[in-house]
Amino acid sequence: MASAAKFQVMTLTDAAADRVKELVENSDKNAVGLRVGIKKGGCAGMEYTMDLVEEAKSGDDVIEDKGAKLFVDPSAVLFLLGTEMDFEVTKFRSGFVFKNPNEVSACGCGESVSLQAADLNSLAR
Repeated sequence: MASAAKFQVMTLTDAAADRVKELVENSDKNAVGLRVGIKKGGCAGMEYTMDLVEEAKSGDDVIEDKGAKLFVDPSAVLFLLGTEMDFEVTKFRSGFVFKNPNEVSACGCGESVSLQAADLNSLAR
C-alpha cells in the first residue's frame, strides 16, 4: 500500500526563502527558522505574525522549502493551507506578502486580513 504524500501547508517563493535564510543567519539568537502564525487584530480582524525560532514547539508544522525552514503555529494551519509566502521590495516598503486562498478580504493598509478556515473536503479531491 502506497503512503499518501504529506500535504505541505505553505510554500515559499525564491525571494521569501532567501529572506528567511538571511534573517536566520543574521540573527543574534541561535535561530533555526521563522515561525508563522495569525492573531486577532487589525481593522480586518486578523494579522500574520512572524518570529525567529530557536526550537520547534510541540505541534508546530515544520516546512522546509528552498533551504529555508518555517514553523507554522498549529492554531494557524487551517487558515494558511495553500498559502504562498513571497518577499517583495517596492519603492515604499519591503516585506513578506502572503498569497492566501483562504483570505476573504484585506484592509487598505495590507497589514490586516479576514480569513476563513480551508475547506478540507475540496483539498481532498
